[in-house]
Amino acid sequence: MHTYFHNMKHAYVFPGQGTQFPGMGKSLYEGNSRARDLFEEGNEILGFRISDIMFEGTADDLKQTRVTQPAVFLHSVAAFQSLKDARPDMVAGHSLGEFSALVANGVLKFDLALKLVSIRASAMQKACEINPSTMAAVLGLDDSQVEEVCLAVQNETGEVVVPANYNCPGQLVISGSIKAIDIACERMKAAGARRAVVLPVGGAFHSPLMAPAREELAKAIDSTHFDAAACPIYQNVVAEPLSDPALIKKNLVDQLTGAVRWAQSVRKMIADGATKFTESGPGKVLQGLILKVDNSPVVDGYS
Repeated sequence: MHTYFHNMKHAYVFPGQGTQFPGMGKSLYEGNSRARDLFEEGNEILGFRISDIMFEGTADDLKQTRVTQPAVFLHSVAAFQSLKDARPDMVAGHSLGEFSALVANGVLKFDLALKLVSIRASAMQKACEINPSTMAAVLGLDDSQVEEVCLAVQNETGEVVVPANYNCPGQLVISGSIKAIDIACERMKAAGARRAVVLPVGGAFHSPLMAPAREELAKAIDSTHFDAAACPIYQNVVAEPLSDPALIKKNLVDQLTGAVRWAQSVRKMIADGATKFTESGPGKVLQGLILKVDNSPVVDGYS
């Protein structure tokens, strides 16, 4: 009995871009002085009142990458810091959420993390402008089928289209040039996909088309101090637990052009003893994905 309880671990997870909504974080700001201080510090670091855009802005205002990423990060960290006695045994974040997770496990100070998120967001926005590109969600196919179609379309067209987010079984997001994504979506439907739908995103995140953003982010990450981890982070590109700051840095850079292995990360966390997952930040997207990967853990959220 004792060993069973000893192995019960509490994982904290943090969402990424696409979970933003008008009014996000407002109740935290109004109801919690610690959250309010954090938002104000964020406004100061960014040099504009992002809290005003979060609380009063439209969905379109929030959709710009340079706003979305810091907004989701701020909301996630404020929610986490408002939790009493949050002591994660492990953490993970979906894409941008890795930066929130690294604040939660003590690797990054809040101000340093927000600066990196801001640099990442503007570098990604610039990369999107260089290469008109997009992403699409493919529902109802096995991962291997999606991978095969992407490879075939790449080989035929010479354009980029790759698996980008392994979200849960039967839900894989692909990323690439507009032309290649259009062809791939038709092929996915022909192969039996329930849906293959282009997403309203600025560009091909987690694909080689993000390479122009890599150098700028790598330089910023390289010159930022990362502390030792209080608990491991299960990183997107490897779906393995890491505590070594040097490796964490490398994976954060690789993540720009590499796939988010979310389903694989969740499986590994459960294999390593996670029996409870708490999502911290806007929305409930990750809670839903986790239960589709494995419905045995207890899943809740704090926003």
